[in-house]
Amino acid sequence: MSFFEALILAFALAMDCFAVSLAGGVILKRVLWRPMLTMAFLFGFFQALNPLLGWLGTDYCRDIIESFDHWIAFAILLFLGGRMIVESFKNEEDKSFNPRSLKVIFTMAIATSIDAFAVGISFSCMGIHSVAHLLLPLIIIGIVSFLMSIVGLLVGVKFGKRYARGLRAELWGGIILIIIGIKVLLEHTLG
Repeated sequence: MSFFEALILAFALAMDCFAVSLAGGVILKRVLWRPMLTMAFLFGFFQALNPLLGWLGTDYCRDIIESFDHWIAFAILLFLGGRMIVESFKNEEDKSFNPRSLKVIFTMAIATSIDAFAVGISFSCMGIHSVAHLLLPLIIIGIVSFLMSIVGLLVGVKFGKRYARGLRAELWGGIILIIIGIKVLLEHTLG
């Protein structure tokens, strides 16, 4: 796989990270480097790790995982999105959804990277048979996902500062997560 092919693939995979990070930035309303770097790191890490896991597990469980990975991603994103929507209708003091929570960030990182697992399976099907040939695409995927997450968070914070007063950030963030989940489900079920 060439550098440019890996870069295009990385941008395609990172779009979900960007969208979720954008919503996270709107919810945060200000730059908080610790949760933002944690989110970006975990998004990049799982986007890079899952293709490796998919590639490693191809011989053992390709047919099993491939048949329901999209349902897992859909269920996780639907749950998180639904929870965010419900939280958007609560009073400020009653809200429990916290995009600064490591548990929430970890769950979103896994949910947005399940497609990357399928990419790892496709790497094996494309004839990539050594980790050395995977190294460049995995590094590029991780770095691009990290950077796109940071950009999404910063744009979300800037957007949130201007428009968050009348905007229910959790509501729109939840809707975005559900749309991403539907997109993953439709891409896998409709081909």
